[in-house]
Amino acid sequence: MPDFTLEQELGHDEGRLVIGIDEAGRGPWAGPVVAAAAWLDPHRIAPALSERLDDSKKLSAKRRDALFEILCDPACDFAAVAVGSASVAEIDSLNILQASLLAMQRAAAALTAALAVDPATLAALVDGNRLPRLDCEARAVIKGDSRSLSIAAASIVAKVTRDRAMAAHARAYPGYGWERNQGYGTAEHRAGIARLGITPLHRRSFRPVRETLTLTS
Repeated sequence: MPDFTLEQELGHDEGRLVIGIDEAGRGPWAGPVVAAAAWLDPHRIAPALSERLDDSKKLSAKRRDALFEILCDPACDFAAVAVGSASVAEIDSLNILQASLLAMQRAAAALTAALAVDPATLAALVDGNRLPRLDCEARAVIKGDSRSLSIAAASIVAKVTRDRAMAAHARAYPGYGWERNQGYGTAEHRAGIARLGITPLHRRSFRPVRETLTLTS
């Protein structure tokens, strides 16, 4: 289970603000990639809530939604979160890795602004093995959402934000099942592409989408 060990190593207990950063949506064939940055106050967060935070992929949708509402509540005095995203056009232009790092950079900048602190006084824990360009000390943490509470919180916020965005996009582009598959290449999504074609929200740099466009051109 995640805890504050990594945050403590970067000086969280000595008054330094340590944020966690994670992304959601690298694998889907459609939609933006979304990142979130989260700061948790280890002295104010209730132990019972800490025990509920985990890698978003390990949580049920109901549990994720409940935690999201707590973390994003403007009245919350033990957490601050922010999101950033990279569009489909940016994914296709940059590639998905660079777009994911860009979304992380935007999330970190948004949280830094919300906290109203000098970026140089922060430190960041970033899920994965690559770091975005940040104006503060940063550490990449493989499987960080299972090790760091700050990254786990960010993973929940990023996942729920993106899932809700894809559900909204599903209303504009029905027939692909995005409200259920979030743009991943499921059988339902494949069938929708075969029946309805490619939308502006499909990632044309992804091979299945690119091959479909080639076949229909």
